[in-house]
Amino acid sequence: MSTTARLMQTVAHPDDEDGGMLTLEARGRGASVLLMTLNRGEGGQNKVGSNLSDVLGVLRTLELLAADEYYGVQERFSRVADFGFSKSADETFTKWGGHDVALADMVRVIRTFRPDVLVARFSGTERDGHGHHQASGILTREAFRAAADPKRFPEQIAQGLAPWQAKKLYIGNVCGFGAMTCPDANWTVKLNTGEKDPDLGGSYVQFAMKGLRHQMSQGSANWIVDPGDRFTFYKLVDSVKPAKLDKDGHEKDFFEGIDTSLPGLTAGLGAEESKVPQLRRELGEIAKKVTEASRDAAGSDSSAAAAPLMGVLAGLEQVHAEVSKSTLAVNVKSDLLMRLREKQQQAETALNDALNVRLQANVVLRAEPEGRWAKEVAKEIPKEADAITTVSPGQEFLVGVDFHNGSKERLFLDGLKLEVPEGWTTISEKTRRVAIKPGENIDVVFRLRVPKDAAYTRPYWHRDDPETESINHIDDEKYATLPFPPPTLRAHVVYSASGAGGVVVTNGIGATVVTRFIDDEGMERERPLAVVPAFSVALEPGTQVISTHNGASSTVTVGVTGNLNRQTRTVLRLELPAGWRSEPEQFAVDLTKRGEKRDFQFKVFPAGLQEGRAKIRAVLEADGDKFSEGYTLVTREDLGSFYYYQPAVQTVSIVDVRAPHDLKIGYIMGAGDDIPTVLKQVGMDVTMIPAEKLASENLSPYGTIVLGIRAYDTQKDVAANNQKLLDFVSAGGTLVVQYNTSVGDFNSGHFTPYPAELSRERVSVEEAPVKILAPEDGVFHYPNTITARDFDGWVQERGLYFMDKWDDHFKPLLSCHDPGEDAQKGGLLQAQYGKGTYIYTGYAFFRQLPAGVPGAVRLYVNLLSAGHEKQ
Repeated sequence: MSTTARLMQTVAHPDDEDGGMLTLEARGRGASVLLMTLNRGEGGQNKVGSNLSDVLGVLRTLELLAADEYYGVQERFSRVADFGFSKSADETFTKWGGHDVALADMVRVIRTFRPDVLVARFSGTERDGHGHHQASGILTREAFRAAADPKRFPEQIAQGLAPWQAKKLYIGNVCGFGAMTCPDANWTVKLNTGEKDPDLGGSYVQFAMKGLRHQMSQGSANWIVDPGDRFTFYKLVDSVKPAKLDKDGHEKDFFEGIDTSLPGLTAGLGAEESKVPQLRRELGEIAKKVTEASRDAAGSDSSAAAAPLMGVLAGLEQVHAEVSKSTLAVNVKSDLLMRLREKQQQAETALNDALNVRLQANVVLRAEPEGRWAKEVAKEIPKEADAITTVSPGQEFLVGVDFHNGSKERLFLDGLKLEVPEGWTTISEKTRRVAIKPGENIDVVFRLRVPKDAAYTRPYWHRDDPETESINHIDDEKYATLPFPPPTLRAHVVYSASGAGGVVVTNGIGATVVTRFIDDEGMERERPLAVVPAFSVALEPGTQVISTHNGASSTVTVGVTGNLNRQTRTVLRLELPAGWRSEPEQFAVDLTKRGEKRDFQFKVFPAGLQEGRAKIRAVLEADGDKFSEGYTLVTREDLGSFYYYQPAVQTVSIVDVRAPHDLKIGYIMGAGDDIPTVLKQVGMDVTMIPAEKLASENLSPYGTIVLGIRAYDTQKDVAANNQKLLDFVSAGGTLVVQYNTSVGDFNSGHFTPYPAELSRERVSVEEAPVKILAPEDGVFHYPNTITARDFDGWVQERGLYFMDKWDDHFKPLLSCHDPGEDAQKGGLLQAQYGKGTYIYTGYAFFRQLPAGVPGAVRLYVNLLSAGHEKQ
């Protein structure tokens, strides 16, 4: 509360952030800090599951928000999407529709947050590596000045945002990440994030690492930082006034030369200060009370801070009113009021803590009597109870709100209400002034009915085709740049408290309405109440690959989940391409319990089996309404939660692929992928072999064993039983090994039958030309003939983690490269080992097969068939 410093850092993806620096500035020095992450990491690899693309983006947003709790920062995003690895800023901007899409969002955040200092994590040069990293640095340099130019993005000015010029701009990655030393000329600010903070139980970077470990999909679950100094370096590259540098060209802090004290709020007023002549003195008095509150809070009884905090709050309210009435210039006044309001909010939160007041708002089980308070009902929820975790339009439910006075003083309740969206109504609002003695509670139960047109709890952004679109559509602009829309329901209490000298202040406290439930482990948990459709309709899986050689029909499974506790008769049918038909034509769906799910199978008969694509949509009709999308809860026990929606559409890829139906495949999953599903769809005999059973599994019945993506990284049993896999090859089997990311561990493990070294080489351009190096090899002829056209239509990337060295026993089969680079031949290697065949592939089949890319399906089937041509 004693500083007005405001800092904003920009990065490209979740986990790019300098968590140690953010924690030092926010928690160590009290600055208001905002992190802007351009995309949600939806194009990355998931190291803890099979979720990819936009649902991975939702998961990574939740992971980043969990990390932000440790850093102590706000979070914002732009509308651009992570389309996968990019090697240049030019390619990135091409995919993102030029500079201005992401730049506009960055400018909007700067104009809204109004930072004193803008800090880019990256330099905006080739040394940043990833094209997204380079782009984020370039955009930050542009945004520093563009945000202050009213001619740039004037639509934002028309919406009420004022231009804003941050005072200083710094860039990072000036010495390489994790560098402990850096040439003096390369940096302006050097921060020691290894400095200990007794309140955090360690150093700033160690505390930040506890947050970063929530980003498990990035592989960070076990990351640690040892005690000791740890430096981060940034360079000043732009400033609106001459910087105050020492003789070596350095500063002690980002805010060097900027008055961030409370009285310093008047520093930028200039001649305008005469219009508020008492402001500097009044802010100085408030600053003294903040110091007094800090001193009192440090004792054994933190409630002693309540009295000076009441003085702080009263003083800020008075100053805010004076500035509001003043004749200050509009832009000057709006900025000053924004900063004063932030201080008021901090004072309100601090006073709530000092007085130990608490507010809870819980959904009450509908079966309970209306007069029972939420906290009492929650204790009686049996494990098997049908707790209300979501509500749907037309439903009624109860919310219990409990306000607790944990202070030593009598408080007065001035108002208790439930904040609901427009169109909702509530009953039981308390507005009568009520005295609350120390230790007492005030409880109110509200009855609500969800309007028929209520907005669902869902992301405010979407992509129609994630495989081709790199910019999200924003469905509700009022939420643009937020991580998620805010919770649907909040309770709010206004109360009065009396302090020393007859000071009386009015304060407020809010709480999100949550629902309590019993998780799969029998533990009671809670999450914000969500509004969802009465029915969730999902085609499973979302992609179907049909072989032209497998017959003239396929099976489509539609999962329907109901959210109503009453009998509802509905009809489920498929919308099919012209000439297609289904058996049956429709199902009568009868769901009677909340959360009940049933699967319905349709046999689909295409009009013809020519290679191509088609779409099938499932539609459920109930009481005149149509439902044609499914929702899933994205969460983890260490994270918050949100819902991901997907159209009830199945993309059908009809592929001319011959598959040997009598070849028995054993698939050992790694980090998770959907390749086995596609193989079964085209008629292959696939058995899943759990990694933990590999040691005891009899491999002799299998012709081919496949290791899923990152199997050596994620499954210790695979590494431990690698010799058994090589013995399987030597005896005549085929082993197909897909990419791994732990290059050092893979190479030191010597998992290949002959010497070979894994690298981080990749080909990120999915259209990069591919050359067949060994056209005579059987892998290009059996059971499918592979030609250049089989590399058309690939998505996101060609491949990753190619080999860069290998023994002469290996034969490279393909070659490709990104523009301007040398040929990469280590993406598909084959070796004969004993009587069998060993294949390593870094080509991104884990993306291509679920997308139904015809050539990738054919080539993958051929890889599994390698060595079995005569059989």
